[in-house]
Amino acid sequence: MIRSLFLIALLFHATVAQRLVHPLASDFHVPQGPGPVQKWSTLSGNEPLVISRGGFSGFFPEGSPNAIMIAQDLGIILCNLQLTKDGGAFCVTGDTLDNTTTIGMVDPKMNKYNINGKDVEGHFSVDYTGPQIEANVSMIQAIFSRPSFYDSVSPVLNIDVILSGKSPPRFWLNVQNPGFYTQHGVEALDIVLELLKTYQIEFVSSSDTGFLKGMIGKSNKATKVVFQLLDSDDVEPATKQPYGNLVKDLATIKTFASGIMVPKDYIWPVKPDKYLGPPTTLVADAHKLGLEVYAFGFANDIISSYNYSYDPVVEYLQFIDKGDSVDGVVTDFPVTASNAIACYTHNITLPKKGPTLIISDNGASGVYPGSTDLAYQQAIDDGADIIDCSVQLTKDGIAFCANSADLTLDTNAMTKFMARSSKVPEVQQNNGIFSFDLTWSEIQTLKPQMFNPKGSAFQRNPANKNSGKFVTLPQFLELAKAKGVTGILVNVSNAAYYASKKGFDVVDIVRTALSNATFDKQMTQQVLIQSDDSSVLSKFKDIPSYKRVMYLNDIIGDIPKETVEEIKKHADGVNVAKLSVVKGSGSMLTGQTNIVQELHDGNLTIFTHTFKNEYVTLAFDYWSDPTIELATFIQVAQVDGIVTDFPATASRFMRSPCSDPTYRSAILPANPGDLMNSVPKELVPPIGAPPALEVARVVDPPLPSVVNTAKAEPGATPAVSSPSTPSAGARETAAKCGLSLAAMMGFAMLFAAH
Repeated sequence: MIRSLFLIALLFHATVAQRLVHPLASDFHVPQGPGPVQKWSTLSGNEPLVISRGGFSGFFPEGSPNAIMIAQDLGIILCNLQLTKDGGAFCVTGDTLDNTTTIGMVDPKMNKYNINGKDVEGHFSVDYTGPQIEANVSMIQAIFSRPSFYDSVSPVLNIDVILSGKSPPRFWLNVQNPGFYTQHGVEALDIVLELLKTYQIEFVSSSDTGFLKGMIGKSNKATKVVFQLLDSDDVEPATKQPYGNLVKDLATIKTFASGIMVPKDYIWPVKPDKYLGPPTTLVADAHKLGLEVYAFGFANDIISSYNYSYDPVVEYLQFIDKGDSVDGVVTDFPVTASNAIACYTHNITLPKKGPTLIISDNGASGVYPGSTDLAYQQAIDDGADIIDCSVQLTKDGIAFCANSADLTLDTNAMTKFMARSSKVPEVQQNNGIFSFDLTWSEIQTLKPQMFNPKGSAFQRNPANKNSGKFVTLPQFLELAKAKGVTGILVNVSNAAYYASKKGFDVVDIVRTALSNATFDKQMTQQVLIQSDDSSVLSKFKDIPSYKRVMYLNDIIGDIPKETVEEIKKHADGVNVAKLSVVKGSGSMLTGQTNIVQELHDGNLTIFTHTFKNEYVTLAFDYWSDPTIELATFIQVAQVDGIVTDFPATASRFMRSPCSDPTYRSAILPANPGDLMNSVPKELVPPIGAPPALEVARVVDPPLPSVVNTAKAEPGATPAVSSPSTPSAGARETAAKCGLSLAAMMGFAMLFAAH
């Protein structure tokens, strides 16, 4: 087991070591802009410092060898100091040892002490000797939603062990609760000064002004002294004043410190509704006095402001690329912070690299309710190449864009048309309120509704949860033409049901709308016709400028050659679920299938759905960073297009110089299977083999004839002169077409952890 951990550490270490060169380096060609390259707005003019709390603690237990090894080439390691009664120095965040170590299994007895005016119960380092902790206690992951595979593997490392090696990391020592240790006969100041004599420690910080003032004239000149301010209502132990008051007197802080380390909301406050408030002037004010500013509290898997759309890179850029930059960020995920600094700052924008298409999923449905005018406009603004419309029909035959014929998830139909709820087995197994049972006038009275993966804890842009309006298919096509997008994807489903039960030929409706918008007579914008029904796709075969895409929602593990040949009779490409390309089990990736190669060998393109930013949708291999997932599918799997709820995240990555895998600072992908190979076999979930895609599963029966519903409904007005196209009844479309339910089930263990 130890050997396995060591190997993965070396692998990750070699990987991240390649990311250290900024894209503005002289060997990289940056397109010439209107002026000189922008200088960093930090106090020193250098790029912000990446400060790793306990190493890569977002993945490995804090302070463990693997956590430190991965992070040490990306910046500096921050050690939150705890002291034993014999002066042993360990890196453990918090007042006690309980959250991050196995101390509770070693000693069931807990003590209660008063620390800075608050009674705290638990296991305290000051009650043990250094050898007791080193011999009996090991590290565990402090946050339950993070990997637990490496719990109880590494001992609690003494600082001497971390810094006495041949290649010690750059080091920042943050002294927690020095007054508490003094009360128990342990002089933190003396221990720290001795460490400074022995090792090269670049920073010493503390939230205790008395401790910092005690260092004046005693520490090395090369060591910077930083005052850590805690939450604004917390009381500083020496002055007995709230930190929120102390930060207003930066001139006094300057007398005993060279910088401040503050919670990130001191700089960009987050309002109670979780949206950003106006920025403070703290960074600019501190820089004017010669004080550096470091912000702490960054982690990819902590819900912050809705302004960031669950993309951790956006949050980093808020602090380093808007106005005065902080001088460093303290993070649990140093790889993401390093990538943000190296790849996305200074407004470096390149032409989109590579052939991979960015395809919206009901527009930018991570920002606005899907399939609305606002979602489509946002997708265009965010750089989507292809915007999509899943065509649904109303009772009076109007074609409009909506994720599903069932309106219960994406609108407030339940509150307005509960009595219209019905069960339509040909469409889905569950009851629903269906578009074909409502007129277009009735649908226009509905409010769009944001679909929130993983419930209310992961709400998407709730301020606009009911914003926008649904658009008809002709309106969608006119928007695409007016905005000059690269292309459109029109998804056709339920054609057989519409023909046999509702008297509508949805294929003819779509063909007519495309023709009326002259999409069949131009070659400048791509037209992708998508369906899960081979008979629908065959209806568009006579228009060679249209590219037909077969939609496969089920997870598959292989596409035999005979199936590929059958697909080619009906389609030019295939849209598959992510887990059909990169295999997963529980919360980890297990490897890569041959599906991309099999389809490419058959001269078919392959798109993959559906990419999301929320960290609960990501395998642990992606380090809670949606950009690394994108890099994996684009660089490793080499898919031809990705379908995403957040086109901005994909566009930013693909227009970054670091999206080039040959560049020295490339954002490197995950290597599917490496993480699983490092985990003890008893912790690995059962790995199932997804079935191969058989020919019978891609061939649908011919579409039925369109029934005449005029007699059954004397007052009905047909939507078009030639009603109805059938949709394949042999293979039912999931109620949420754009959401791969099978893929979500594949990560069930990961979701359960949250």
